[in-house]
Amino acid sequence: MESPSYIKSLLIPTAKPPVGRRAWSIDLQQVWIPFLLSTNVMGDTAIPLDALGCPLRLAYDKDGSVKFSKNGRPTIRIAKPISDTIKLVRENFTANLMQYANSVANKMAEEYNAQVKMALAEGQPISQHDTTELNKAVKLQIEQAMREAEAKAKAEAEAQAQVEAQAVNPPDTTDKKKAKEKELVTA
Repeated sequence: MESPSYIKSLLIPTAKPPVGRRAWSIDLQQVWIPFLLSTNVMGDTAIPLDALGCPLRLAYDKDGSVKFSKNGRPTIRIAKPISDTIKLVRENFTANLMQYANSVANKMAEEYNAQVKMALAEGQPISQHDTTELNKAVKLQIEQAMREAEAKAKAEAEAQAQVEAQAVNPPDTTDKKKAKEKELVTA
């Protein structure tokens, strides 16, 4: 059994990663709009031209006012016909991946099961190492939190003891007042 060409093409690296507004982690202007224009030309879709011509739109609140994000910027959304089509492509893509995996698993069951067993065996040491490191990190965090809590409790206890000591034995201010008065008189 040979993999279909569309599956092989998904696994070939391409030139440079796209930049700009993305939908489903794929560049809107460089990938989705040309693709959707092509599907319209071929008659596979009937996406309204206004959506393709202006794919980014201001978002509005239910009361009709412009919607702003928490940082004060206006919220921008992708035109609904485009976002709906992208959602459909994503769902179909996922279904195709699942169908392909099931097809291979059924037609080549022994090879597929062997691949699964080898992958699990190769991944086990990594999983064990990660578990050990995570346990160490959690233990260190707990120890640090305990040290901080003890230091805080000690500082609070010392501050409370100091307040109580001052309440029992207030500082003698009469000597200081007399010394100040004496300074003023001599000056």
